[in-house]
Amino acid sequence: MIEVLNGTHETVIYRNLKGIRLYHNIENEDYPIHWHQAMEIIMPYQKKYSATVGESSFTLDVKDILIIPPGELHSLSAPPGKGERLIALLDFPSRFQSGDMDSLFPLLQPYMLVRRADDLEYSNALCACLSEVEREYFGNEPFAEVSVYSQLLRFFTLLGRRILNTTVKFPDIMPGKQHEYAEKFMAVCNYINDHCTENLTVEALAEKTGFSKFHFSRLFKQFTGMTCYNYLINKRISCAEKLLITLDLSVTEAAMQSGFNSLSTFNRIFKSVKGCTPSEYRQLNNHRLKLSSGMDIHQLE
Repeated sequence: MIEVLNGTHETVIYRNLKGIRLYHNIENEDYPIHWHQAMEIIMPYQKKYSATVGESSFTLDVKDILIIPPGELHSLSAPPGKGERLIALLDFPSRFQSGDMDSLFPLLQPYMLVRRADDLEYSNALCACLSEVEREYFGNEPFAEVSVYSQLLRFFTLLGRRILNTTVKFPDIMPGKQHEYAEKFMAVCNYINDHCTENLTVEALAEKTGFSKFHFSRLFKQFTGMTCYNYLINKRISCAEKLLITLDLSVTEAAMQSGFNSLSTFNRIFKSVKGCTPSEYRQLNNHRLKLSSGMDIHQLE
């Protein structure tokens, strides 16, 4: 299933739909530790499936759903004998550009596991979206791309609403205030997403919420699972990724336009996050683009 693997970096080749690649996987094959720019969704149809994301390992039962955000190191293990599972790879930035979707990212990190046994009705709704995506993707109906896209938006809408409505992000805050706090920090995340290349400070962001710097920093980490600094850095790295592979810029220019004021700092942080230097990343993705350009994008799986 992994077509191009360089070290731990997988290059995803998109074929019949831009930015969306699906596999109806029946292979009894394990996949080593790797990462990619795509978001990955895995749902077993038959037999269990084992996964490791970062330091966490677990087994997926039939109709459990695992969502792995872009850039997360993970490995997969198939059961003995014949199994069956849906694996979807989504180029999130190119297909899902909106403030709400950007705000969903931190809520999914480092992964999201939806257990079918926890809520059958909710699980059925998510599974129905993915099953319809698969049917349209491998079918030959007109407007298939529109249908696939709409079903994925429905999937992420259900997921995002469920996370915000059921997850206690602020355990020490009164229940009646938790939704208000969630909206405030979603707004902060959206602001960072839109202005990540600018000179943002924690003090200025805290002022927008009306909290002290200390209180803001603590609540931000509760909401996103990471510090405000790390969230900002991740957004700047994502911006740099796009610049490195879409524009004819030098690494220095990409660093500066992404909000980094020091090339050495940019190189160090980029390698720590992506596992390769900016120049290596550009080479890997130029190779991907060459592969993609040599294929018929309407070729069916």
